[in-house]
Amino acid sequence: MKQYNVTGMSCAACQARVEKAVGEVPGVTSCSVSLLTNSMGVEGEAAEEEIIKAVENAGYGASVKGKTNDQKIDIKAEKDSLEDKETPKLKKRLITSLVFLLILMYFSMGHMMLNLPLPSFFEGNHIAIGMVQMILSAVVMMINRKFFISGGKSLMHKAPNMDTLIAMGSGTAFIYSTIMLFAMTAEGADKHALMMEFYFESAAMILTLITVGKTLESYSKGKTTDALKSLIKLSPDTANVIRDGQEMTVNTEEVEAGDIFVVRPGENIPVDGIVIEGNTSVNEAALTGESMPVDKKEGDEITSATINLTGFIKCKATRVGEDTTLAKIIKTISDAAATKAPVAKLADRISAVFVPAVIAIAVVTTLIWLLVGREVGFALARGICVLVVSCPCALGLATPVAIMVGNGVGAKNGILFKTAEALQETGNIKIIALDKTGTITKGEPVVTDITGDEEEILKIAGALESKSEHPIAKAIMRYVEEKGITYPELTDFENIVGEGIKGKIDGQDVYAGKVKRNTPETEKFAKEGKTVITIRKGDKEIGAIAVADTIKEDSIEAIKQLKALGLYTIMVTGDNKMAAEYIAKIAGVDEVVANVLPDGKDEIIRKLQEHGKTAMVGDGINDAPALTRADIGIAIGAGTDVAIDAADVVLTKSSLKDVCAAIRISRRTYTNIIENLFWALFYNVLLIPVAAGAYVNAFGITMRPEFGAAAMSISSFFVVMNALRLNLIKVHDSSHDKCRGEVIDQRLIEDKEGDNNMTVTIKVEGMMCGHCEARVKKAVEALEGVTSAKADHEAGTVVIEAAKEISEEVLKKAIEDQDYTFCGVVR
Repeated sequence: MKQYNVTGMSCAACQARVEKAVGEVPGVTSCSVSLLTNSMGVEGEAAEEEIIKAVENAGYGASVKGKTNDQKIDIKAEKDSLEDKETPKLKKRLITSLVFLLILMYFSMGHMMLNLPLPSFFEGNHIAIGMVQMILSAVVMMINRKFFISGGKSLMHKAPNMDTLIAMGSGTAFIYSTIMLFAMTAEGADKHALMMEFYFESAAMILTLITVGKTLESYSKGKTTDALKSLIKLSPDTANVIRDGQEMTVNTEEVEAGDIFVVRPGENIPVDGIVIEGNTSVNEAALTGESMPVDKKEGDEITSATINLTGFIKCKATRVGEDTTLAKIIKTISDAAATKAPVAKLADRISAVFVPAVIAIAVVTTLIWLLVGREVGFALARGICVLVVSCPCALGLATPVAIMVGNGVGAKNGILFKTAEALQETGNIKIIALDKTGTITKGEPVVTDITGDEEEILKIAGALESKSEHPIAKAIMRYVEEKGITYPELTDFENIVGEGIKGKIDGQDVYAGKVKRNTPETEKFAKEGKTVITIRKGDKEIGAIAVADTIKEDSIEAIKQLKALGLYTIMVTGDNKMAAEYIAKIAGVDEVVANVLPDGKDEIIRKLQEHGKTAMVGDGINDAPALTRADIGIAIGAGTDVAIDAADVVLTKSSLKDVCAAIRISRRTYTNIIENLFWALFYNVLLIPVAAGAYVNAFGITMRPEFGAAAMSISSFFVVMNALRLNLIKVHDSSHDKCRGEVIDQRLIEDKEGDNNMTVTIKVEGMMCGHCEARVKKAVEALEGVTSAKADHEAGTVVIEAAKEISEEVLKKAIEDQDYTFCGVVR
């Protein structure tokens, strides 16, 4: 998506006009304009020059937003685009307008309402008083000429906007008052009566009060981007790099991948990298929302814009410029601001016809009052009041301000919504599919149980596993090191494919590997989905080590909260059914589907979508198809780049509780949008009839034009302030969680015979080509209980799916009958 700055927009009608103009450019597939950020996101093949030309032809200005020629994110340019340049200008206009308005009010009402004395020259000189009022009113109009320029341009392009309404209202009041002033010069004219028809103060007050509202609106709109601004401020302008053996300070954008840089205590980390020297604690709160410092040592990754707290560290840059974590987060938030939530379509449809409809109502109102015999001044005042009280601005801001604040709240807590639609729809999901490994569990094996003499077991295991690179071996070695066990030297190390590893300690054979004879304890471990490593000394089994991928500390509570939010939870995993069901039981999910291949996850999501909006939470490459297929794809923090690219929501931490937080943010944001839209519509429905004088005869209620202008200003300000309340959300507070709609209470995916499948990988030597693969596949699939087999001659493996356990002897015979060598089951 290409992004552009758009200038000259003042209300939702402008927004609709720009979208329509750009949408008609050949090659544009979609266009989304944000009144809040004065930005535009465009997708398609259209040239930038054509898009800019279309915007300019519509009466507005446009430029490519904060990007270099190759469309890379430019943090400095993004920072400049978020800088509040409008509020200072509005303040200056407002103060100047107020000075002249107060003088005008002194001449128009001060001497009558407050009995303030006028200079003797003006005593009884109605024409002179009128002339002063006209001049002062004209000065205020000149100060606020932007309304007339913008309103006039949009009218010439047949696309009237809010500025058109204000200019017409103020201009009509000024012109009518000027006519009354000249009528005073006629012989015999009732000067006092004509003076009562002056609306010079209304013409000036309309502009001044609208400017008050615009100033408050601009200030509060600036607050909606505070979260993004605070992120950008964390990016230091300079970095201390080491080049040619010398430390030097360079601009952050000059740091290249592979550069060595240093960070001292209290400094912000300039780019992503790896610690190569030193230890420290890092504050990552700005990116993850986690308040506790994170310890970093040699070999650990560090992230740009986080704060080095305690130690001096030397690091190697790995990701710089647009590739840093900070740049990607900024781009995600910025892109989301340029998109539209589905709920905004209602406001867009209304905005497209709102201003012309208001002008028509104002004209009809004036004519009706004239036809029923009321004075010209009264009739015009009613028409002017309709023009200035109507507020298309509130309609245009209702959705984008809430989206921007909601996105900011998410970013502060490490939750990134890629689009406005994702922010709206996350709260509407009914079913949530959870990957097991890395999502519910930690994603790495750890030692959970040991039988026998622990110290002896760990000494032998340490000696053997220290020679292996297998993930299970690494898990055992971590445990040995944590326990501080010193293990003896191993000789004659041998890796037995599909069986385990063996060697000698002080001349005695030792072995770690596959269980030969199950005991009640090892059977229990197997039922719990754990991998069991038996330890033998000589010919005697002296114990066993159970290794498993354990559940994250907060997964159980997170799933409990998901249920409280009314979601049906289902675990979808490629693991065997026994292991999956054990984890599912502990975690508390409603349903589990095991033995699912990556393309199978996509099919599972399709089936779940038949029962309601479905989200998928995952972290691996194998989850990408399902994340794309789901209504909302959620990539969890430690996920791969592929998973993150496929997702609609990205969680920078690896906590499942952040899924619950994302749902709360979504629901609160959507509620806020509905409140804003209701207010914007209710306000106009309520006050336009009052302004038109519909209740004059029944209740004696009417409205002066300046009061209409004040009401209009308050409307937009209210919408923005209401959106800012989202900053008060306690995203991890589950005390107010509640269900939406009916809760699903039945199993959604029917059990199939294949659900009980076991996955076994065997090692086979002698396969040389695709023909060999086909022979082996056919032979294995002919065995009773085997549902599928996939042979790979390059890897020398066969992956077997079976509905029941197949003995090694049966597998060996099937392979050797085809003249290939069976090398055992892969550990």
